[in-house]
Amino acid sequence: MSDASETPLNPRSRTITQGDRRAPNRAMLRAVGFKDEDFEKPIVGIANGQSNITPCNAGLGKLADIASAEIYNNGGMAQMFGTITISDGISMGTEGMKCSLVSREVIADSIETVCRGSSMDGVLAIGGCDKNMPGAMIAMARLNIPAVFVYGGTIKPGHLGDQDLTVVSAFEAVGKFSAGTIDQDELTDIEKNACPGFGSCGGMFTANTMSSAFEAMGMSLPYSSTMSNEDKEKENSTRESGIALMNLIRNNILPRDIITRKSLENAITVVMAVGGSTNAVLHLLAIAHSAGIGLSIDDFETIRKRVPLFCDLKPSGRYVTVDLHRSGGIPQVMKLLLNAGLLHGDCMTCTGKTIAENLKDVPDQPAANQDVILPLDQPKAKEGHLVILKGNLAPEGAVAKVSGIKTHVLTGPARVFESEEECLDAIIENKIKEGDIIVIRYEGPKGGPGMREMLAPTSAIVGKGLGDKVGLITDGRFSGGTFGLVVGHIAPEAQEGGPIALVREGDSITLDVDRNLIEVSLSSEEMQARRAEWKAPPIKYQTGVLAKYAKLVASSSKGAVTD
Repeated sequence: MSDASETPLNPRSRTITQGDRRAPNRAMLRAVGFKDEDFEKPIVGIANGQSNITPCNAGLGKLADIASAEIYNNGGMAQMFGTITISDGISMGTEGMKCSLVSREVIADSIETVCRGSSMDGVLAIGGCDKNMPGAMIAMARLNIPAVFVYGGTIKPGHLGDQDLTVVSAFEAVGKFSAGTIDQDELTDIEKNACPGFGSCGGMFTANTMSSAFEAMGMSLPYSSTMSNEDKEKENSTRESGIALMNLIRNNILPRDIITRKSLENAITVVMAVGGSTNAVLHLLAIAHSAGIGLSIDDFETIRKRVPLFCDLKPSGRYVTVDLHRSGGIPQVMKLLLNAGLLHGDCMTCTGKTIAENLKDVPDQPAANQDVILPLDQPKAKEGHLVILKGNLAPEGAVAKVSGIKTHVLTGPARVFESEEECLDAIIENKIKEGDIIVIRYEGPKGGPGMREMLAPTSAIVGKGLGDKVGLITDGRFSGGTFGLVVGHIAPEAQEGGPIALVREGDSITLDVDRNLIEVSLSSEEMQARRAEWKAPPIKYQTGVLAKYAKLVASSSKGAVTD
């Protein structure tokens, strides 16, 4: 709990004690419903990500209303404001995907700006799509006023026959169709049934990964990260979140009391245990930066080596997130980890209790009639699945997701593409062969700009039956729905003159996840000669938000932060 002297003076106290000088401010608040007695109550921002652009956020408005009412009923004055969203699933494979990671910064900046500008005493953020979530957490860490994150909830699986579908099923179906293994009618059926309602993408993709990480960090309520958007319990959890925030305000418990080095380690541990998205590396580094905590890409590798992957979840496993919820959710996963000495149980959480206190009544073992959460001594893999690779192609590091892959070592000829679209065309036209190492470059934070996700090409590779037979490396990102021998976040990126910019068609590249190695078979002299010939291409956007982003953004190895 923080000392009161470290927190901003209650703005409502200023309003009263400064007398008539604050009359114009009070007049504005009276116009939106404030009465005399309300000026002594804490004003709480509700950062509402409602948008019908995407099913991930289409169900958030009702939750924002529920939170507002609960905060008012518990002595606060809720003031709602909107923030944006980009649908990764809809923009995937298009130029629009360049705005996805950019939107994380816009969301963080917007929440910070409103809360600072209006002298909020606390903030409750409600998000669903991938970037609403880390964007809100970055803002909370910057502001350091009492805060709770409410996840909008996961989507329920679609169904086609006896098969559970997710949005990734539709991307993989494109590859299957081009390979001739399904026809147009089946492709259309998958498209129509993959997303049956509101909620974020249903596997352990980026949204559910980050919701799980936030629950593990203590910034969301227990069990809230795996609930379905459309189930009643999500409304009830939102009410409880409003109550929890008011308790945080009363007890002066701040985000930086909760977001600590140890709680970030807990988040990484849970991400490894559930098979979460590579994007967690990028986002947790950025959150740590905003909270002033020293966290490096190498810390993920240290934690990975001691944490088994023991949840059988899509994209590489069998089950979706609602199945995990029915099996005990993140609290059950955390209880197993805590008992094994793999979690810091003394971390404070938004309940006002520690992790260990929150987990006290959670069973020591999950129910015997489920096989989503596996026994800790019988995991899917003995170590975590997010591997940090380094070598002469990625001196600052790169991230590989190895869950579900059979091939851990591959050496092959480079097939070089300067954009995602160029690569996807080659895959669909059967120009990629077994043993190839695909290189997609100039898709990094600056080079994209925006570090697009490569779900379309990776899904097409899987659909073609090449998932374990080719490698793919990029300075861009991957969707949480990606799996296969793929390596992203290569740093330095091509736009900055990183070694990936120097690779030529046919160069021999080795990927060895067992040795944490990514390298091209070139001498240092040859690399130097190529670097002397290399010139940075112009930034693709010269005005607007993407141009500003390209000027400000840091390396992916630093979380692609802009401040």
